Amino acid sequence: MIPTREQALEILKKYNKSEALIRHGLCVEGVMRYFAGKFPGEDVEKWGITGLLHDLDYELYPDEHCIMTQELLRKEGVDEEIIRACASHGWGICCDIEPQTLMEKTLYTVDELTGLIYASAIMRPNRSIMDMELKSAKKKYKSKNFAAGVDRALIEKGAEMLGMSLDEVIVWTILGMREIATAIGLDGSEAQ
Repeated sequence: MIPTREQALEILKKYNKSEALIRHGLCVEGVMRYFAGKFPGEDVEKWGITGLLHDLDYELYPDEHCIMTQELLRKEGVDEEIIRACASHGWGICCDIEPQTLMEKTLYTVDELTGLIYASAIMRPNRSIMDMELKSAKKKYKSKNFAAGVDRALIEKGAEMLGMSLDEVIVWTILGMREIATAIGLDGSEAQ
């Protein structure tokens, strides 16, 4: 089964109570939807659901990340294509499932990048992604001390797998997050 968005959100919240993890799922969902819309013939809904569910196991099973996601999603009756994509985003880190499809490669690439872009946006005085440009995101990206846990080599490897420049991937990620800015608290309404 490919769950509806409402069902997927319910599944996510069943296994995750952390607002940060739920927000991260929303970020990745938005970016996956944006990317899917840019690639002809791709299923925007399926890509979004995959983005929403990709870290399903992280709160309860951090040491079995991407492994338990497969088990939990099968238990929920979710389609194997989504299960494989969710697992493949941990390739080389916590899982040996290499991203093969465009959806899998995109998830692999944007997962970490959404975290860096989110962190960049909340550091801005207006706490908004709406006016964030490539130049400011790239400056944060190049600063190894900023969001130090973000694996930039992985993002670059993913961009290469997609046949896209790093700049293109960053811009599309920003644009995808703009489309859901209110839901993730980056529309500027929470400015300090």
